[in-house]
Amino acid sequence: MAGTEDHRGETSILVDSVSLTYTSTSGSSPLSRFRPGQGRARRTQVHAVRDVSFSVTRGEFVGLVGRNGSGKSSLLRVIAGVEPATSGTVYARSTPTLIGVSAALIGEMTGSENITLGCLAMGLSPAEVERARPAVEELAGLGAAIERPMKTYSSGMGARLRFAISRASHPEILLIDEALSTGDASFADRSRRAMDEALEDAGTIFLVSHAAQTIEELCTRAIWLEQGRLVMDGPAEEVARQYRWFAHVLAEGDEEKALGLLNDAHAENRRQYG
Repeated sequence: MAGTEDHRGETSILVDSVSLTYTSTSGSSPLSRFRPGQGRARRTQVHAVRDVSFSVTRGEFVGLVGRNGSGKSSLLRVIAGVEPATSGTVYARSTPTLIGVSAALIGEMTGSENITLGCLAMGLSPAEVERARPAVEELAGLGAAIERPMKTYSSGMGARLRFAISRASHPEILLIDEALSTGDASFADRSRRAMDEALEDAGTIFLVSHAAQTIEELCTRAIWLEQGRLVMDGPAEEVARQYRWFAHVLAEGDEEKALGLLNDAHAENRRQYG
């Protein structure tokens, strides 16, 4: 819970010239790789994140916005420490907690059992798990389904449970790599209250989305990525507006105009922030 000391303004995350490059292997078909002389696999370098730098202070809610494949999830994984950066460094004042669609919960176990597993994995004692359980179940809002195997859940139900579990340990840095719009309006309200409480405690939240509206509604600040590069970093409303217009122009098929908008946004960001 929040103490008497206000930690807002203190640096929570520093991303310093981070790049992430990996090798992708492709061939004409999976089987062709086992046939001598046929379908030789090609190895290509994928630049997922390109020389990205920024700092985030405690109490900020930062949205990462961009098209599919723009590097949002890759950057979040680097910040979380799940993926080592090829170059550059991430400094964090505490260990980030990453929530993603591939979070390590077990499908054969019930939701209730996964609450135990997830909370223990985050370092809670068995007694702390039991004290946290009612709040986790209430936030997830799964009702009787909490006693069903998780493999029977929809993707939205799984997302709700993962988010609820993550809040049990009150992480200082929370990284969300999936939409929280899954579920009904009641869950949306509960999740927003939980995030507001985290920010009041001078926590830091990152939210990945390709939807400008989601970023605009939830976040105070936004970072726009395109092909692994940081295009714009600023107030969520302004970044969302620029990104929304870029996406609209691109969808209309005017690639030249879209490229101009991209370059203008990047140039304006450099003028403001260097």
